[in-house]
Amino acid sequence: QVQLVESGGGLVQAGGSLRLSCAASGNTVRINAMAWYRQAAGKQRELVATISSGGNTNYADSVKGRFTISRDSVKNTVYLQMNSLKPEDTGVYYCNARKSWADYWGQGTQVTVSS
Repeated sequence: QVQLVESGGGLVQAGGSLRLSCAASGNTVRINAMAWYRQAAGKQRELVATISSGGNTNYADSVKGRFTISRDSVKNTVYLQMNSLKPEDTGVYYCNARKSWADYWGQGTQVTVSS
């Protein structure tokens, strides 16, 4: 089992920045990739950014150039630096860890961007 705990969400004005953290614990061996997803009220959960065990990153088109995903392998922590935030970035942000046979999720952290 892998436990994921997100932190860093909050209320910010449009144009502002936040940094989310996701601390992984438990059986973190052989995690292939980690990712951030978000879910706005009344909408489906969507992929925001991923980072592979080798450090390769991918982003949703809507956040490219504004968000940066990174990881600290020593601390087993993944970060999401969010700049130039927009009201449409509002939602619950979830951390995900993927192994070959399973997906693990955190409890989510709320991000609210006011206009």
